[in-house]
Amino acid sequence: MKASLAAAPMVLTTHKAGAQVPVGLPPSPPTTPWVEELPLQDTPLAPVAAPANPYPTLAANIAGGECGRDPHQRYDELCGPGGVAAGAPLFYEMAVKQNSSWRFNGDNAYYPPQPIWGFEGINTPGAVSPGPTIHARYGKPIICRIHNGLPALHTGFGSPEINIHLHNMHTPSASDGFPGDFYSGTVSGPTLSSRGSFRDHFYPNLYAGFDEFGGIGDPREALGSLFYHDHTEGVTAPNVLRGLVGRYNIFDDLDTGDELTGLRLPSGPYDYPLTISDRRFDVNGQLTFNQLDPEGVLGDKIVVNGKIEPVLRVARRKYRFRLLNAGPTRYYELVLQNRSANAIYGFTNIANDGNLLPNPLLHQYNVRMAPAERADIVIDFAKFPLGTELYLVNTLTQTSTRRPDRVQAPGTRILKLVVDRNPPEPDMSRVPSVLRPLRPLPSEAELATLPVRRFNFERSGGMWAINARFFNVFTPDVTVPKGSAEIWEFFNANDGWQHPIHMHFEEGRILSKSVNGTAVPIPPNERGRKDVFNVGENMTVRVLFRFRDFTGKYPMHCHNLTHEDHSMMLRWDIV
Repeated sequence: MKASLAAAPMVLTTHKAGAQVPVGLPPSPPTTPWVEELPLQDTPLAPVAAPANPYPTLAANIAGGECGRDPHQRYDELCGPGGVAAGAPLFYEMAVKQNSSWRFNGDNAYYPPQPIWGFEGINTPGAVSPGPTIHARYGKPIICRIHNGLPALHTGFGSPEINIHLHNMHTPSASDGFPGDFYSGTVSGPTLSSRGSFRDHFYPNLYAGFDEFGGIGDPREALGSLFYHDHTEGVTAPNVLRGLVGRYNIFDDLDTGDELTGLRLPSGPYDYPLTISDRRFDVNGQLTFNQLDPEGVLGDKIVVNGKIEPVLRVARRKYRFRLLNAGPTRYYELVLQNRSANAIYGFTNIANDGNLLPNPLLHQYNVRMAPAERADIVIDFAKFPLGTELYLVNTLTQTSTRRPDRVQAPGTRILKLVVDRNPPEPDMSRVPSVLRPLRPLPSEAELATLPVRRFNFERSGGMWAINARFFNVFTPDVTVPKGSAEIWEFFNANDGWQHPIHMHFEEGRILSKSVNGTAVPIPPNERGRKDVFNVGENMTVRVLFRFRDFTGKYPMHCHNLTHEDHSMMLRWDIV
């Protein structure tokens, strides 16, 4: 395709609206679109000189009020004198609190101020959702203290114990957010030794493979767009729906966060996270959820960065948008549409699941995301005149929690973009033709020697299970030696359901996909490293994993949050 043709919009020929209202439930109240504006740029969380007393310790400071976590693994080796990080970590501190006057849709009377749960940081007063973005760098470890300030006597859906998981980071077990490690001042999870009002999380910010390659690991394993969210056993869905999610971007010498160095991707104010999730509201405009229903609740209102149908004003230049599907169940297929809804515009896909692809995918017109999947895309607004109005649109209809239905134009608008200014400085960013190289896959002969494990995601007795077993926090279903590699097969024989399977701690490479035993192509944007693997009906996905650097307990589960809450999860240990 010629570049000139690829840059032209794609003209749509149908105007039939796609229904987004799930059947069987009354719709949420009417909303007022495009009245509430998002901030022009994301404000990262500021580090602190040191957390307030007590000072962080290697083992849990139970006497000082910390919950009974395991000691920080390899901390002295990684952070002590002569360690690869050579020095003390940066300190961050946040508190999880209730914000009692959150507005989802501006001054719309159908949506009165109401309580949500969010994160409060030193430079982000008031609990917000999504929480403040943490900007980290490889080779610079972090201690992140998270206080639990939620009301202990909370009523309604959700539970005031918390357990924050940094999604897809290569993190020691004690800081990963294992579902049994939830805590509050009055309650401790079954895999903690005591309750506590806070926990210190140790994020070494090392590439995977540092035992194999030395230094700070293998830069081909770099992550980029991560997110943190609650992962409390049995109530992850309601706690995340109440707001317990935030972003974590990590940079290195290639993806630097500076448009004058490294890859020179759009950075600073032009590197913008968009956290997307569906919600359902009752007739009084109050957020609602049925956490006892094993089939979950499909929202009919799409929230972008905590707001329904907001507006983002952009400059005439390139932006990097870090898209995240943070919802419990809904799938999205997003396009960039014009005001008349008769044309869509191309963009460049540079990352999937937060990882830069080996090469950018140019002239893309849509991107699909299952729950927990991410996609970084670059849109160049320089080609649009000032005053242009565009929309980020979901064209994927879904009327039940089972699976998406079909793509249908023109779709549902979720974000309005207004090109309202020229940039104050020339756009120095670019998208080079080579991004981050992949480690070559083992040869077929080498792959043939690896152990193969098969996991069947199924329904059993009205609950969700893996290999006919329900989640048990105490017993590992799989034990793997540190430093080993295996092939895991994810199989879904449940007719009518799809399962986005998330692997903690280690990313994998898809080796093959098949449906009813017949091979199907691996989409180009799934040929990099991933931590979420969407397993469709009668599908088998074969994935190569390496288990490296740390030991301990980790989970693997469906990231349809209702499914994981209803036991479609297992514990696996590295020993």
